[in-house]
Amino acid sequence: MPATPAWPPKSAPRLFVSEVLGAGAQVSLDGPQAHYLGRVMRVAPGDAVILCDNVTGEWAARVIEAGKREVVLAAETLLRPREAVPDFTLCAALLKKDRFDLVLEKATELGVARIQPVLTRRCVADKLNPERALAILTEAAEQCARTALPELLPVVKLDALLKDWQADRALFFADENGGEPAAAVFGATTGPAALLTGPEGGFDEAERTAIRALPQSRAITLGPRILRGETAAIAATALWMGTMGDWRAST
Repeated sequence: MPATPAWPPKSAPRLFVSEVLGAGAQVSLDGPQAHYLGRVMRVAPGDAVILCDNVTGEWAARVIEAGKREVVLAAETLLRPREAVPDFTLCAALLKKDRFDLVLEKATELGVARIQPVLTRRCVADKLNPERALAILTEAAEQCARTALPELLPVVKLDALLKDWQADRALFFADENGGEPAAAVFGATTGPAALLTGPEGGFDEAERTAIRALPQSRAITLGPRILRGETAAIAATALWMGTMGDWRAST
């Protein structure tokens, strides 16, 4: 007898939804999500779709109705509970739109718990469209099979960020003027952590002094080359995940 096909198939579309899911819960999708399922993926009644709600986890759902403007699905089976991600915050200075988009996308794929956009004196950009940013985070999470969206925090000025810093959270400061080797510092620091990376023009001297004066701050170096803001954010996040995060074989 032929083997029973796996359900849901690995090729099933994957989407985050705003509704909290449960067995038998029906979800009606319209707008871009309905267009994606109906016009791009061409789902039909009975087809499988994987849904995530950022609360309970990842569900196998079945298409009930597939119209031109609305797709109705019913959640059937919990595939994975919402993942526990390492307590790591990426505090990234705002960059030009396309470059910060890359930071948002890759930070999501790398597994950060939250993203804190920071406004510094040399930032070229001074604002962030939260709806657009959330769409980038969601698409990246769908692509890499995350079951938890990173939390996107409101843009904050650097001085306010430092003033309200948590007493128990280490702040790794990627200082282009030098610091301790990043991997060694990461490996020697336990508990909640955050990484601060700068804008296109770097931090000015007053900002650098204020950051280093924070008791929880540890200046780190990311090697002998001066990295772009987006490169520093992505490279240092990956290094932390491999050293202290959920990339380790023991987790």
